[in-house]
Amino acid sequence: MFISKKTFITIGLLAVVAGTSMMSFKSEAPAEEKKFKNLKVLPKNITEDQMHDVMEEWEHALGVRCSFCHVRDTATKKMDWANDAKPEKEMARNMYKMTAMLNKKYFHAKKNELGMMAEEGVNCNSCHRGNAHPEVVPASKKKE
Repeated sequence: MFISKKTFITIGLLAVVAGTSMMSFKSEAPAEEKKFKNLKVLPKNITEDQMHDVMEEWEHALGVRCSFCHVRDTATKKMDWANDAKPEKEMARNMYKMTAMLNKKYFHAKKNELGMMAEEGVNCNSCHRGNAHPEVVPASKKKE
């Protein structure tokens, strides 16, 4: 059977149009947000973008990488975000609660729609300034 060039091109274009329209139907469906596991201080309804922003802020404030608080699963070679094996992760949670309390009590900060402090007086960077373990200098030894 012989197919003319015009018929072949028409069928090809129809296939492209049909394929494209099927893809657009899939992308219009609401994408299900990633559900994070083991959230203890961050809101349960936090989005992936918001989580990334929070983690990036903490990463820069402490001058660390993800592995400072999180462990890698040796079997899968991927980060195990929910794992609480590192004590630094619990310390980060405690520090987050402390800054939230300070901001609420002393700076009258309000919570946003996620339940996180919308206005901050203090944050991780207030003390850490890029150091994972900021040095505590007694007032008597400070340079003037």
